[in-house]
Amino acid sequence: MQNQQTRQLTNGAMMATVFTVLLAISVYVPVLSIVSTLVLALPIAWYSAKYPWKASALFAAVCLILAFIIGGLLSLPLALILVPLGLAIGISIYYKKSKLFMFMSASLVFLMSLMVQYVASIWLFGINVLEEFSSIFDESYEQAIVMMEKLGASDAYMEDYNELVGQLQFSFETLLPVLLVLVVFSIVWVLLLILLPILKRFGIMAPKFPPFRNMKLPKSVLWYYLIVLLVSLLSEFEPGTMAYMIFINATVLLQFLLFLQGVSFYHYYIHQEGWPKWVTVLVTILAFPLQSFTSIVGIVDLGFDIRGWIKRAHEFKGK
Repeated sequence: MQNQQTRQLTNGAMMATVFTVLLAISVYVPVLSIVSTLVLALPIAWYSAKYPWKASALFAAVCLILAFIIGGLLSLPLALILVPLGLAIGISIYYKKSKLFMFMSASLVFLMSLMVQYVASIWLFGINVLEEFSSIFDESYEQAIVMMEKLGASDAYMEDYNELVGQLQFSFETLLPVLLVLVVFSIVWVLLLILLPILKRFGIMAPKFPPFRNMKLPKSVLWYYLIVLLVSLLSEFEPGTMAYMIFINATVLLQFLLFLQGVSFYHYYIHQEGWPKWVTVLVTILAFPLQSFTSIVGIVDLGFDIRGWIKRAHEFKGK
């Protein structure tokens, strides 16, 4: 028991040192900061994967204190995102949760950290990041208008440009929630691709994602999409209202999920046919300009057991 506690304290001190070094590089070294930021959650994830949640939470709190000591307020936003993220990853490994659970919990923790920091920046410092971004966008727009006037742009061109910019700004403000969710989930996915292989190198038995070709969404996603389509046919939402924002964000999110389902089906079919990997890469790239068709493929794949038919057909050919 004494040896176990000593080892736990030793590992905690070692990982805290690693975290401090990585954080200092992330804050003060411009070029190396990119790499160090990507692996900053690694010490927390490693420690949390080896010890229960109480010890892991205490270790995470110590790391946050060290972050404030090392970098002050400058380092806290970064630490408040990546320390809870590493904690979620490590606890998921310690309690032998699935990789899907790890991915979802880490993404939710990441998203909540961003939201808490956003509210805190408004409440404590009076800084609204979205308003600052909007003001920068307006300044850039005004500078572009002045530049085009100096170049002698016609009134018709200026009117079209103003309309286009207005539509882009309205679309961004409307789709901001779903864009934020997609960006957060993408970042967490990339970080897991980086961190989990490193953890395995250090003897942590991390779970594996099944191959992307085997990804299949719950059929409830299809029902949600059909409900959204039905609502769009029976109702008219006024742009700018909360109902309109909810409807548009739900539509975009469901279409994105069905797009992923379609790409997964492409990968499954190519694998069943035994085609080379470059075909998979090419088809994945072509799926983006053919997004509408790929989403339809995802709907058909989700609604009907096409993969079962393909599998049975290949088994029949093999007999």
